[in-house]
Order: sequence, then structure tokens, then C-alpha cells
Amino acid sequence: MAKVEKVNPLLVIQSVYNSLTKTEQKVADYILTHHEEAVYSSVTDLAEKTEVGDTTVLRFCRKLGYKGFQDFKLAIAQNLMNDDKQVYGKIDENDSIEDISKKIAIQFNSSINDTQSLNQQRDIEKAIEKINLAQKIYFYGVGSSGFTALDGKYRFMRLGYNTEHVSDSHIMAMTASLLGPNDVVIAISSSGSTKDVIDALKIADDNGAFIICITNQARSPITKYADIKLLSANKESPFEGGIFLSKIAQLFLLDILSTKAALGLKERSTKAIKNTAESVLDKLY
Repeated sequence: MAKVEKVNPLLVIQSVYNSLTKTEQKVADYILTHHEEAVYSSVTDLAEKTEVGDTTVLRFCRKLGYKGFQDFKLAIAQNLMNDDKQVYGKIDENDSIEDISKKIAIQFNSSINDTQSLNQQRDIEKAIEKINLAQKIYFYGVGSSGFTALDGKYRFMRLGYNTEHVSDSHIMAMTASLLGPNDVVIAISSSGSTKDVIDALKIADDNGAFIICITNQARSPITKYADIKLLSANKESPFEGGIFLSKIAQLFLLDILSTKAALGLKERSTKAIKNTAESVLDKLY
């Protein structure tokens, strides 16, 4: 069935409902009654809630004429916006600058506090242990998460760690093929469903690298290959990709990892901070 632009996807579901398989109808039933929640779900989330496989969800989306689950979520989010639903949060167009500033500050504080409570101390300690034993640390991410990964690379590099940042899908796959048990990958994906990153992690996992993922989605494809899963509290709809609120939570986790790891190798880290600072003195006025 060809997708018709701007058609309400819920109406499309109803129109093809009888032609769906029984398992696909379970997905349809859930979305028809929980479509606002579905906007913030990963493929694996939705599959678990409807007690079907990931492939059933993808097949369901394609039967409706969408390229995949992300394309389908985009249509759902667009429909919610057309219905004047709050996809972007509780900030109103009539809010003053002061009101917006206060609301964003509250959202940032809430995101950081929620992120802190979501993660187990033992997971963070294990991640830091592996980081401090690593021969090399690779930061993987594409799009907005790629820039967050780059921030992570720079932070750890200035603390004396051997790091590399990769955002190109081909180079990501090639570097993953050269990894070994002494290497650590820190992979960042808000959705947890970024195919380029997941494909590279599968290769890295096959080669025995230790994998730490930072994601908004606890049940998403990226977590299947992660030895340690760290969760940022904020969730994004398809229209909110790369929002600062999500990045703040990711950077918060990277800051915890880098700060505590550096304290474990204090002498080396102090020397690295001094050396890197002095190396750019002549570049500043």
C-alpha cells in the first residue's frame, strides 16, 4: 500500500486493519489506544508491550506504506502536532522569555536528577574500571549524538586517555573490525536505534571489545551489544532529535565517567591536564 502524504496514520491503520495478521493487529490495537506513548517508544519497547517480535513491528509499519518504524513515528508525531498536542513539552507560545528560561531550567534539572536515579552505581564503577584499563577508547555516534561523542573524546583526551572519535559509518565499521578485548567503545545514540552505530557495535562485540552505550531507550537495539547500559532520562520524539535537553543528560553521564576515572589515575590525569593546557597557551590572547 502506498503511503499518502499527511494522511492521519491512525486512519490508515483502521482502513487496513482487517488485512493485518493477528500479531500485526496486536500492534495496531496498542497504537490506536496509546499513540502518544508510541511516539517515545523504540522498536523493542513496542514489541515488548505488544508481545510480538521486532520484525512484526517493522512489517506492520511497511504494510502501512512507511519505510520503517522511525518513518511511522514521524507520521504519528506530525499528526499529534496537527491536533495541537504537546509534542515539544509544556512551553507555550505566549510564554515570556523569563517563563521560558525558568521552564527550561526546571527541565534541565529534572533531566539530570532523573538520569542520576536511573543508573546503578555498580554499572558506572564497572564502566570506569574498564575505561582505566583500556588500551584505546573509541567514541561512536552519528548526527547530534556524534557531536556529543566528540565532546566525550576531547574530554578524555585532555585527561590523558588514548581516544578516537568516529562518526562516519564506513570508518566506524572498519575501526570496529580492528578492536580487541583491551579496547572500549562508548557508543551514544539517543534513540538506541541508529543503524550505523548498531552495525558497528555488532562487529566490535564479535571482536571482544568492551561496549558502553549511552541511550535514552532502555529497551532498544543498541543495548543488545552493550556490556554496560547507561540511561539518559530524557526521551525524544522524531521532531525533537538533537534537543539540548537530551544532550545535557548524555554529557552529564560522560562527565561522571571522566571525572571519576581521572581521579583513579590522578597523577597521570593531572600531568595531562597541565600539558594540554600549556600546549595551547600561545593560541590565546
